Amino acid sequence: MNASFKVLTAVCLCLCSFFAHAKNYQVASIAFYNVENLFDTLDDPYKNDDDFLPKGSYNYTPRVYQKKLQNIARVISGLASDKESKYQIPGGPAIIGLAEIENASVVYDLTQQPALKDRNYRILHFESPDQRGIDVGMIYRPDMFTVLGARSLYVDITNDKSKSRTRDILYASGILAGDTIHILIGHWPSRSGGEAASMWKRERAARVCRNVIDSLQKIDPEVKVVVMGDLNDDPVSPSVARTLGAIGDIDKVKPTSMYNPWTAFYKKGIGTLGYNDSWNLFDQIIVSGGWITGSSKGWKYHKAEIYSRQFLVSQFGKYKGYPHRSFSGSKWMDGYSDHFPTLIYLLKETE
Repeated sequence: MNASFKVLTAVCLCLCSFFAHAKNYQVASIAFYNVENLFDTLDDPYKNDDDFLPKGSYNYTPRVYQKKLQNIARVISGLASDKESKYQIPGGPAIIGLAEIENASVVYDLTQQPALKDRNYRILHFESPDQRGIDVGMIYRPDMFTVLGARSLYVDITNDKSKSRTRDILYASGILAGDTIHILIGHWPSRSGGEAASMWKRERAARVCRNVIDSLQKIDPEVKVVVMGDLNDDPVSPSVARTLGAIGDIDKVKPTSMYNPWTAFYKKGIGTLGYNDSWNLFDQIIVSGGWITGSSKGWKYHKAEIYSRQFLVSQFGKYKGYPHRSFSGSKWMDGYSDHFPTLIYLLKETE
């Protein structure tokens, strides 16, 4: 046997071994999007929605509302499915968390847009006590996710000096294509009054989430939990890194840890919204250790992505380079949102 034949034989054996052990994977995605003040045009006497009425300061006419819906639908239709996505998933994400929605009606109108209607999204929403009248919600694909239960969780930010109210956290449990998972969607209290002065409010929201996680992990240390939302804090902020306990080093993740893939993005100066010539990364999707270290062959965390396509970036004016927002002051800009969406990809080994 000559040397060339020996080499060829060795290569063939290596290739056969590779293909014998090659694995096939199913891909899924979970996303989050702060859609920036998605109000309807009807006056709700129990909400502070006067600005978003046809005769309000934003001149929020039915035409503007319909264009807003169309624009947001365009964004959602591209998540995890357009040509620039890491993976092109037919039908897009299985679950999408939403923030700054006025009610279930606007979410329904969104799902009925031509770009989304064929996806047959289902809706989860609870009214919150937020003083601005905005809530969080969720849309999901019924072919991928089955809801087992859902409720709203109150975040108490009242004290002797303040009677302000904030958004509830939406908690849902369900089956994601064979795996039981738990989802917490929040829009944590804003930085109004200053980041430091308002920090305790976001820590209260983080504590609500952490308490749920602790309860679930006592039952099953490898439970799969997702915390997502507009946290109004960055990955390194105390509410996220300390109170929620989310770490950015995947090599240090344990079953009971929370892993935050956005820490690395933030440290590189990459964000989801811009303010005062700097970037923040408030829009986060954080996963429990069970998505990474779990022993089951179910869904595993794979990658994270900020959906910052060129059409979503403002090309001129004081917001140049930042997300192409709906309004500049009270002027309609025919934009999308002042936040970029975020999403994570999940892999599941198939037979």
